[in-house]
Amino acid sequence: MATWGNLNLQDAASPLMEQLIFFHDHTLMILLMITVLVMYIMISMTWNKLINRTLLEGQMIEFIWTTMPAVILIFIALPSLHLLYLIDEINKPMLTLKTIGHQWYWSYEYSDFNNVEFDSYMKPTSELMNNEFRLLDVDNRVILPMNTQIRVLVTAADVLHSWTVPSLGIKIDAIPGRLNQGSFNINRPGLMFGQCSEICGANHSFMPIVIESVPTNMFIKWLNSN
Repeated sequence: MATWGNLNLQDAASPLMEQLIFFHDHTLMILLMITVLVMYIMISMTWNKLINRTLLEGQMIEFIWTTMPAVILIFIALPSLHLLYLIDEINKPMLTLKTIGHQWYWSYEYSDFNNVEFDSYMKPTSELMNNEFRLLDVDNRVILPMNTQIRVLVTAADVLHSWTVPSLGIKIDAIPGRLNQGSFNINRPGLMFGQCSEICGANHSFMPIVIESVPTNMFIKWLNSN
């Protein structure tokens, strides 16, 4: 059961990820129905004795097996296009976070506030607490308010990186000299873990991302303490 559980997507922490999971399940169900139908036809043709050596054409069946795939593709394409539109949409952000990828750590700047910036390195195993994850926890977490529209600007200082947090449904390439942007809204408090998804060098797997979602009043207290 543990192995089967590892095949699932992470629990959604944003409306965007909820839509991505729905689309994944929707497409998987369509593929499953197609697979079952094709297997049934193959087994049926193998075991029955029905043949027709004089059959030269069948316009109705040809029309059906041409039309049905087109209809199925429409059922996949429409929610896919809707989801692509939602991913690219930037809805009047209340907070902007700038993320800069380095070899091999992340830098963060809260653009709406003065002098709120820090570097985020992976915690060595020797410094981990009992409730922290090896190779996933960092010394400085990204503190963000929940139920707030957040814009993230991503770039890199040296090579290609990719700022990815699966539970938020966000993955943005960090490219030197270019500023990419994305948007998300965290709908629950807690910790969200991510990693660089671009092979950026020898320590590529040692630059994790940790976002801590907190209520707005706690976020304001954290800002004042910085």
